[in-house]
Amino acid sequence: MSAAELRRDVEALAGMTRDSAGAGERAAAEWAADRLRGLGAQDVRVEGFRYQDTFAYAQGAHFAAGAFAALTGRRLLAGAALASFELEYSGRAQWLRSLLPAGDGANAVGRLPSRGPRKRTLVLVAHHDAAHTGLMWDPRMLQAGDSAAERTGKRASLALLPEAAFIGAVLGGRRIRRLSALLLAAAAGLSADQARSATVPGANDNASGVAGVLAVAAQLARDRPDGLEVIVLLCGCEESGMGGMATWMRSEGARLDSATTLVLGLDTVGSGEPIVLEAEGGLWPVRYRETDVAFAERAAAGAGVRLRRWRLGAWTDPVMARLGGLPSVSLLSVREGGFPNYHLPGDTPEHVDYGCLEACVNASVAIARAHAA
Repeated sequence: MSAAELRRDVEALAGMTRDSAGAGERAAAEWAADRLRGLGAQDVRVEGFRYQDTFAYAQGAHFAAGAFAALTGRRLLAGAALASFELEYSGRAQWLRSLLPAGDGANAVGRLPSRGPRKRTLVLVAHHDAAHTGLMWDPRMLQAGDSAAERTGKRASLALLPEAAFIGAVLGGRRIRRLSALLLAAAAGLSADQARSATVPGANDNASGVAGVLAVAAQLARDRPDGLEVIVLLCGCEESGMGGMATWMRSEGARLDSATTLVLGLDTVGSGEPIVLEAEGGLWPVRYRETDVAFAERAAAGAGVRLRRWRLGAWTDPVMARLGGLPSVSLLSVREGGFPNYHLPGDTPEHVDYGCLEACVNASVAIARAHAA
C-alpha cells in the first residue's frame, strides 16, 4: 500500500466523529469492515458489545472515593480505592464497569485464511475509536513526563499525581491527607471535564494504526507465508478502557493457542520515532515478555527499522492479550517523548508523520513473516 493510500485511509477515518460506544464508532467499524472485504478478507463482520463511552466515569468514581477517604482518615478505604484503580487502569479487573451506564461498541473483524494447513496465527490489532479531549490533555500537564521519557524511554503513569495522592491518603499525616484529598478531587473534576468534552479527529491516535494494519493486511493478502492465518481485529472502545479488545479476548481470543499465536498491535504510529513497548500502565505496570520484545526488535531491524524500547504510562489493546496469556507486541511511535497533539483537536491528518507510519508498516510485515518462519 502506497503512502497516498495510507494518507487516504487516515483522512477517511479522521473525517468521522468516532466516539467510543457511539454511532460514530459503529460507522467507523462498518467502514473498516468494507475495507477488509475489499482486501479479500473472509468472515468479515461487525461485532457489537456493551461498554462505556469514556473512562472518566470509572476513574472519577475511584478518585472521589479516594478524596472522601483522605478527608475522613479512612486509610483502608484509600488503600482499597488505589488497588481497585490500578486494576481498572491496567485492564486486569474492571469490576466497576458492570455497574455503570454503557453504550453500544463495535469491533470489525476479518480473516485471511492460511494457505495449506494452519501452523501459525497472527492477530493484527488497532483501535478505530477516538478520544475525548479535555483540560487533562493540556500539553503543559504532560510536558514534564514527556521530557523525562525522551531521556529515559520510560513514560511515567499519566495518572501519577492521583496515584501519589492515593498513597498520601493511605500513609500520610493530616496535612498530607488534606493535600491528597485536594488532588483527588481535582482529578475527579478533570475526569468530569473529559467526559463532557468533544471527540477529537484522532488522525494519529489512531487512524494511523488502522491504516497501518490495513496496509499490512493488504501485503499479506497478496503474499503471505504458507501456514499463516491472519486475523484482523479493529477494536472499538480502546479510548474508554480497551472494551473492544477485552470483549474479543473473552470469546475468540480465548480459543487461540498461545504456542502458535502472536498478537501485534499498532497504535499512534505516525509520530516520528517507532517504539516497541516493554511495559505499560500505572504504578503496577503490565510487562511484555522479553522474548516477544526482542523478537520484534530483530525482525524489524531486518527490514531496516529500529524499534526503541519504551515504557508507556497509559494503555494499548495488546495488553489485554498479554494478560490473557497470548504472546503480544505493541508498536507505537513518539516525538520528543510524547505523542503530538495527543487527545487534542489538532490531531489531524496533516500532522501525521507518514514516513514513520510506513516504517511501522514495514516493521510489522517483517514481524509477521518472521512469526510464520
